[in-house]
Amino acid sequence: MLASSDLRSATKREARSKDVTVETLGLEKLVLDMETAVRGFALTNNERFLQPYYEARQTLSAQLARVHKLVASSPEQARRATGLQAQIVSYIDDYAENLIRIARENPAAARQPLAFNEDKKRIDEIRSRFGTFLAIEDTQAAASAKTASHRSDRAIAIGIGGLVLSTILIVGFGLYLARSIRRPLDRVAEGAGRLAAGELSVRLDESGPGEVGELERSFNVMAEGLERNRRELEEQNARLRESERLKSELVSIVSHELRTPLTSVLGFTSMLVQRDLDEDSRRQYLEIVDSQTRRLSALVDRFLDIQRIEEGRLDLASKRVDLGSILREQGMLYVGPSDRHNLRVRLDDEPLEVIGDPERLTQVVGNLLSNAVKYSPDGGDVEIHGARQDGVVRVRVRDRGIGIPESHRAKIFTKFHRGDAGATGISGTGLGLAVSRDVVEAHGGNIGFVSSPGGSTFWFELPAADVAANNAANNGN
Repeated sequence: MLASSDLRSATKREARSKDVTVETLGLEKLVLDMETAVRGFALTNNERFLQPYYEARQTLSAQLARVHKLVASSPEQARRATGLQAQIVSYIDDYAENLIRIARENPAAARQPLAFNEDKKRIDEIRSRFGTFLAIEDTQAAASAKTASHRSDRAIAIGIGGLVLSTILIVGFGLYLARSIRRPLDRVAEGAGRLAAGELSVRLDESGPGEVGELERSFNVMAEGLERNRRELEEQNARLRESERLKSELVSIVSHELRTPLTSVLGFTSMLVQRDLDEDSRRQYLEIVDSQTRRLSALVDRFLDIQRIEEGRLDLASKRVDLGSILREQGMLYVGPSDRHNLRVRLDDEPLEVIGDPERLTQVVGNLLSNAVKYSPDGGDVEIHGARQDGVVRVRVRDRGIGIPESHRAKIFTKFHRGDAGATGISGTGLGLAVSRDVVEAHGGNIGFVSSPGGSTFWFELPAADVAANNAANNGN
C-alpha cells in the first residue's frame, strides 16, 4: 500500500511537473511571439507583423491562469509565477505598447538601437525568470522523486521517460516547423535565380506559412509585372519594325510611281524646247505633259490625303449628292476609253441621293473603277450597280479580273499594301483603298468586298439623304 501510495504520489507529482513545464513553455512561446511581432513591426512598419502579437495577447491570460492553477500547491512557485506575470505585464504595458505607438507615429525613432536594447534587456530578464522557474520546478520534481522508496523507481523512470519523450516531440516539432519554412524559402531563392536568368514565366506555389506565403505571392506579382512589361516592349518593337517597313515601302513606291510621269514630263518638255515641231505634234506632246502632270498631282494628293486622315484633318463638305450621276460620269471616264472592257451600269430609277462631299465620293468611286480596270488586264465586263434599300444607298463595282488571293484579303484596306500587284507589273501606290475606306467611314458608311479567282466585287453603302437629314435633326434636338 505504501509503495503504491508513494508510486501514486510520485506519479502525480511528475505529472503535475510535466504539466507545469508544458504550460510554462507555452507561456514563454507566447511572450517570444509577442516580442518577435513587435520587433518585426518596428523594423518594417507593416501592420501584418502585429497579428501574432494580438493573438498572443488574447490567449495570454488563460495561459497564465493555467500556470497559476498548476503551481497553487507550491507557495514558492506560486510566488515566482506571480512575479513572472508582473514582469510580462510590465513588458507589454511599459514597453511593447509604447514601441508600437512610437513606430506608428515615428518609424525612424522606433528603429533606434536604444529601443531594441531595451527590448533585449527585458526579454532576457523574462527568459531568465522562465529558466529559473523551470529549473526550480525540475528540482522540486527531482526532490519529490528522491523521497519515494526504491519501489517507486520504476514510476520515476516512467515519468522521466515521459519527459524525455515530450522533449523529443517538442524538438522534433520544432525541426519540422523549421523545415516547413526553409523549403518555401529555398523555392523563392531558386525562383529568383531563374527570374534573374530571364525566365519570366516562373511562378511559385503560394503554400508557404504566414509571411513566407506573402513573400511567395509578392514574388509572383513581381514576375507577372516583369513578364507583362516584356510583352509590351516586344509589341512596341514589332510596331517600330512595322513602321520602318512601311517607311521603306513608301520610299520604294514613291520613287517607282513618280519616276514614270517625271520621266515623261522631262522628256517631252525637252523635245518641245529643243525641236521645231508642227502644231499637231506640239499639241500631242503638250497633252502628254498635261496628262502626266495630272498624274503627279493625283499621286501627291493621295499622299496628302493619308497624312490628313492620320492627323484627323480630313475636311468634308455636306451637300446633297446624287451618286447615280457620279457613277455614270466616273464609269465613262475610267472604263469608257478602254477597248478591252465593257461598261455595264445598272441604277435604280429613283435618285440615289446621300449627304456628303461630292469630290471625296467621286474620289472613292474613281478608286474602285480604276482598280477594276487595272486588276482585269485581260478585259471583260465592269459592272456598276447602285440601289437604295432600307434607307441605305448601296454601290457595287464588279470586275472579271484576277481576284484577290486569300492571303492578302485581311490587309486589302491597309495603306501601301498592294499584294502581288508589283510583281505582276500593275502600277499603283496601295493608297486608293485605304483612302476610300476612311472617306466612306467619315460619311457614316461601310465598305467591303468579295473576291474569287474570277473577279472581285467592291461595295460601299451610305445613309440615304432623307435618313441622314432626319438623324441630324433628331441629334440636334
